[in-house]
Amino acid sequence: MIGETPQLDSPIRNFHAQLSPTPRGARLARLLATEQLRSWGLPLDPAALIVGELAANAVTHGRVTGRDFRLLLYVIGDTLRIEVTDTRSDRVPYVVQPAEADGESGRGMVLVEALAARWGVSEGPAPRKTVWAEVRLPPESDAP
Repeated sequence: MIGETPQLDSPIRNFHAQLSPTPRGARLARLLATEQLRSWGLPLDPAALIVGELAANAVTHGRVTGRDFRLLLYVIGDTLRIEVTDTRSDRVPYVVQPAEADGESGRGMVLVEALAARWGVSEGPAPRKTVWAEVRLPPESDAP
């Protein structure tokens, strides 16, 4: 299910999508987020990259066959909050560890930590977890 709740003349905007826990679902999450940010007139970077990393983690580490993951974007004031919810609450990225120099993966949360103003994990209801990140937005006069 994909939807947007219109908030006419309101500083609060939101978008959500339920996606399959596959590489295709992760790519679609980033594409949908990019288009939604464009429609809101917001900058794509670094939000699109953060969505891509969180969605990739959801399908790589949070995948349970038959259970979708959810993408939620919302803006309140000068903050864009990105949330990705999956159904593997037993696999939580509490500590960001640098990837091995020759490793082919393991850099996603390092990037999220570097690009986001802040990030974290919210648990529940079981078996769900939500990994979230917040991005500060430029003042409206600076937005494209």
